[in-house]
This record gives sequence, structure tokens and C-alpha cells, in this order.
Amino acid sequence: MRAVVLHEFGTPLVLGEIEKPVPGPGQVLVAVRASGVNPLDTKIRAGKAAHARRTLPAVLGLDLAGVVEAVGGGVDGFAPGDEVFGMTGGVGDVQGSLAEYAAVDARLLARKPDALTLREAAALPLVFITTWEGLVDRAGVHAGQKVLVHGGAGGIGHVAVQIARARGAEVFATASPARREVVERLGATPIDYTSTSVEEYVAEHTGGEGFDVVFDTVGGSVLDDSFAAVRTYTGHVVSALGWGTHSIAPLSFRGATYSGVFTLLPLLTGRGREHHGEIMREAAALADAGALRPLLDPRHFTLADVAEAHAAVESGTAQGKIVIDVG
Repeated sequence: MRAVVLHEFGTPLVLGEIEKPVPGPGQVLVAVRASGVNPLDTKIRAGKAAHARRTLPAVLGLDLAGVVEAVGGGVDGFAPGDEVFGMTGGVGDVQGSLAEYAAVDARLLARKPDALTLREAAALPLVFITTWEGLVDRAGVHAGQKVLVHGGAGGIGHVAVQIARARGAEVFATASPARREVVERLGATPIDYTSTSVEEYVAEHTGGEGFDVVFDTVGGSVLDDSFAAVRTYTGHVVSALGWGTHSIAPLSFRGATYSGVFTLLPLLTGRGREHHGEIMREAAALADAGALRPLLDPRHFTLADVAEAHAAVESGTAQGKIVIDVG
């Protein structure tokens, strides 16, 4: 089969032929139709993602959508012809989705929602799982709460806005003036972080009390801002990028709590993979209910264009998720 292979960190990806996988016990052989590109994919290629524990040579690509071709022993939930999606590989020693076929752990998959195309489905797994683990599993977001999403027009942020709204929360989102319209279209109240201080928007939107849940999708100083924006006593800060050195004093002085999200753990450890499949089924249900739709960049890339697709992500110019057409 054709696949894009990384032979050495920091070098170009190479399109070539490798052996087509055979599904083992508990696995599903998927004919890959689309592969979503995440910033993490570009960092792995550059050798700047030690936490992904990628072994070389490797086929990258975390997000997958495709059609089941065959099932291994012990798999009851899928059959040939099923359209499926999930975050199925690309880290550790697990083959990614930049290949014509992938043998993946059936526990990681869900049936593609009818409301989405395969390209749209391939845009969701990593960002949806990250958001669900943060907002639902960690923070328990629910109706009546005020939720602040930092980076509300971004890859994770635009999904976070939709999940929080679907669960009945009132959602606010920071964005640049150029991305204000995206946040508004998603149903959140935009906050221009370039001209409004944390103290100002906390006062304006919460009467100085702070937000019930603050989801940081940006990292760095934005996590520090999150500690200052959360509600006293009952507030909860969640971050998908909680790296670096931060003072937790502002959080402690408010009596609030913090959770981090590391979405790769089930792929790296083998533990908790069933839950990722459950989360993908939640994504499908929301999409079919009309409550979830990914933002896609209009450009089309193929396996031969992976370098250009990665460059589009690294440049920050993508207007939505970059998806590579594989099949």
C-alpha cells in the first residue's frame, strides 16, 4: 500500500510503498479515506514532541476516517462496509493514518455520523476527545454555568464552544478581532483579548465573580490568565497545554481547582481506549443532532501533498482544520 513515512526527525516525509497490515485480534482493517492534520503531527515530524514517544521509521497521522475492509478475531461491533472515525495512531509504535490502510484497535473507533462527510469526520477525533475529556470528564460542564474558552476560534476552541453550548452552558470565548465572527457564529460571546484585560472581562461578564469553567487551549501566559479568571471557591480551570512553569498562587487564592488533559495516554499505554471510542460515539450523536460541525480549511491535499499540508498548519494561515484526502 502507499504510505507517507518519516525516516528521521527533521527530514521530509517520504511517499512510498509499505506492507499492507493484517488485522489482529481486536483490530479492524480500515481503508483510510481522510486524515486530519494536527499541530502535533508537525511537531512529531520535527522531533519536537518527545511526549508522543514516536519510534522511527513511522507513519504519522492521529486522526482517521474511512471504511472497514475486514475485522480481526473478537470484534463484534463493526463489519466490512461500515464508515468509521477515530484517533487511532501516529504516536508511540502505532501506525498513523497517512496510509491507504490501517489496522487499528476497534475500541478506538465509532461509526461516522450521517451528518458529516468522511473529510469532516477526520477533522474531529483529537480535538473532540481533548475537549470532551477537559470540559465533561474533568470539569463536568452543565447547564447554568458560565464557561470561558480561550482561543474559541481555534482547532480545539471551536469544538469546545459547541460542546459547552450543547450541554446548556453560557459560553464566552477569547478571539482576535479578525476571528470574532467565527466565535459569534458558533453562538459564544466574543472577548477581544487584544484590547480587554482579564479583570475587565471578568467584571463585565461575571460581575467580578469569575467563570465557572475556564478552558485554556492556548497555553503559556493564557493559563496564568485562566487562574485569574475562574470563579472563587467552585471554579475549575482545564488546560490542554499546561506546560512550562506557572504560579498557582492566583488559583489557590481563589480556592479553585485545576485539571490537565493528556489525550495521548490511551494510545501510548493501552489503558482507557474504550473510553475514547465512547467519546467518539458522543461526537457522532452531537453531529447528527446538529450540535457539532468542524471548521474545515477549503484546500484539498493528497498523500503526495503532505509537506504542503504540514506547512499550511505550521504557518498558522489555515482557516479551519487541514484534512488530507487519502483514498
